[in-house]
Amino acid sequence: MPLLVPPWSQPKVRLLAAMRVALFGGTFDPPHLGHIGIARAAADAFRLDTVLFAPAGRQPLKADGHATPFDDRFAMAALACAADPRFVASVLDAPRPDGGPNYTVDTLEDLQRQMPGATLFSLAGADSFLSLPRWRDPARLLELAEWIVVSRPGYPLDDLSTLGLTSEQRARVHLLETIHYDIAATDLRERLHGGDPCTDLLPPPIADYIQTHHLYR
Repeated sequence: MPLLVPPWSQPKVRLLAAMRVALFGGTFDPPHLGHIGIARAAADAFRLDTVLFAPAGRQPLKADGHATPFDDRFAMAALACAADPRFVASVLDAPRPDGGPNYTVDTLEDLQRQMPGATLFSLAGADSFLSLPRWRDPARLLELAEWIVVSRPGYPLDDLSTLGLTSEQRARVHLLETIHYDIAATDLRERLHGGDPCTDLLPPPIADYIQTHHLYR
């Protein structure tokens, strides 16, 4: 499956040949200003040429299975990517044909095959990264990409010591402590469900998309 592309992202295709590329996976239900701020801070701090916003078709560690349809989440991710020329919406983590979960290790292996010359990073919040032992093949994940771990309230980054990483693995984990967004997606969706447009948390194009398509009602 190709990395991209909705028609409105075609001008950004050239960025996929860049050498420092970060996978930014997640539900993106919906993408919000916190996602944009994190991606921009990571791109600045680690000299990233491209940040791939890759909504997950089905996250293995989220069992509720009630995400907004992928097409809508991808469309909103593409709108979020308009905020920075380094951002690209990707279907790399689109729903699998068999309906199975999307494992990050598989996604990174696909990305490595498609971009064999790139230095790969994976961008994750501290809350997510601290659950690394529950992910499929953690050791392989740390081989495939360097990791940018973003601080989250309530998840001290010094807790990474509890993961038991080797010195080589720890060297591939980079901490981003200069940005703090405390936006809970569940609370955001509840506000949207109640009719609040959440213009304080959403870029205007995404807020408009949600209203136009009657999402979260």
